[in-house]
Amino acid sequence: MTTAFAETRFSVLDRSRTRQGHPQGEALRDTVAFAKEAEKLGYHRFWVSEHHSVPGVAGSAPTVLAAAVAGATSRIRVGTGGVMLPNHQPLVVAEQFGVLESLFPGRIDMGLGRSVGFTGGVRKALGHDKDDADDFAGQLETLLGYLTGTQTAHPQVHAHPAEGLRIPAYVLATGEGADIAAAAGLPLVIGDLRGRSKLLAAIERYRDGFKPSLWADEPYVVVAGNVAVADTSEQARRLLIPEAWSMAYSRTHGVFPPLEPAGRTEAREMTEKERGFYESGLKGQLYGTEDEVAAALEDVIAASGADEVLVTTSTYDREGMLDSYRRLARVAGLGGAA
Repeated sequence: MTTAFAETRFSVLDRSRTRQGHPQGEALRDTVAFAKEAEKLGYHRFWVSEHHSVPGVAGSAPTVLAAAVAGATSRIRVGTGGVMLPNHQPLVVAEQFGVLESLFPGRIDMGLGRSVGFTGGVRKALGHDKDDADDFAGQLETLLGYLTGTQTAHPQVHAHPAEGLRIPAYVLATGEGADIAAAAGLPLVIGDLRGRSKLLAAIERYRDGFKPSLWADEPYVVVAGNVAVADTSEQARRLLIPEAWSMAYSRTHGVFPPLEPAGRTEAREMTEKERGFYESGLKGQLYGTEDEVAAALEDVIAASGADEVLVTTSTYDREGMLDSYRRLARVAGLGGAA
């Protein structure tokens, strides 16, 4: 462990990515198994995500999946990265997290985002619209008010069993979200690790505008992104190929597909546009040997002053992915790393 990591927590966000040739439900079972391994390795928290009508992601009900993860583990913090608040009524979100915190006291995190459905059809099916994201700050205030018993939107309504519980809340942010987190006095989760200048500017704005609250006395920054570690830099890079292709495909075809093996992607004849997005997806990613990744992480942490690193790596090769997280645990000097 290097000096740079002595005060830095390392955590995991798993999006239950589906894989070609494997049933969707397997991805959810893989997530639960992965959480058990992350706990053994000493990661601080394990989060799951919310996506709707996305073929490449099985995680559509994060609080349900978080309950399964928490039930299969005993120490690691469990939460959402995140529940997309504009998709839901704040009362329902408060109640769901109240149930989770009551079942697993002291282990639940409430990560909240402001995204809405990926397409117009999804948004319509959810009963929401793009404009609903514009009131994220108000929705957040109402949700936190349900926890404290001070919300004024519906004074006669109480969120049981959430009211009175101090469930840690986090804002997942890009751009404007950093300002919302600062104004609310909440920890900030921000990524990705590639856009250095925008990342640092948003973090600086967050720290400058932070207002202490019931939830946090001072700013707390979590930087999120892909980190891949292997025997060689090339092996680590290959772990990132399936995700990079899925992103490139989604940006050129409008559909985010299941992960495919790296070799299949490498053999593809891509259009110029696909190739551009694919290579952009790999550019600037944090990967390499243990020594190379340690140096790169030291640089990111020193530049950002991050309190925590949330690792989001997904790939087709499950064993390769787990090996990467084991190696990263060694790099970070986590307690459970061999």
